[in-house]
Amino acid sequence: MAQQHYIKPGAFEAGMNRFIGWIARRGISLLGHAELSVRGRKSGEWRRVPVNPLPYEGGPYLISARGHSEWVRNMRAAGGGLLQVGRRTQEFTAVELPDDEKPLILRTYLKKWGWEVGRFFGDVNADSTDEELLAAAHKHPVFRITVKS
Repeated sequence: MAQQHYIKPGAFEAGMNRFIGWIARRGISLLGHAELSVRGRKSGEWRRVPVNPLPYEGGPYLISARGHSEWVRNMRAAGGGLLQVGRRTQEFTAVELPDDEKPLILRTYLKKWGWEVGRFFGDVNADSTDEELLAAAHKHPVFRITVKS
């Protein structure tokens, strides 16, 4: 199997991720951040990471700007997880989108969050063509989530 694209966070970014997750658990959502919890595919333990859920038609969506991260691999195995902001926790199921369905979602995500995550997309941005976004789609997993009632 070919190595999949992933940009590992540095020490500062990992610390910021812990801080953003900590404040999300306390009910503070910076511009829509939430904390994702998903069961580890090997350990079965809950793993947490801050995410930027994208509200959009047919969504919301979770996009991995960094690529095929641990949370992505765990999500594929678990098929869902939890999103938390403060005391509000939403359980959801997740379906990964095929690459050909990603360009519009990636464009919308980059319009909203490009200031924060654009560096993980290389030369691709919200103004890129559909073809450029499609060419980068394999690097950025996208999940459509459905919140359980």
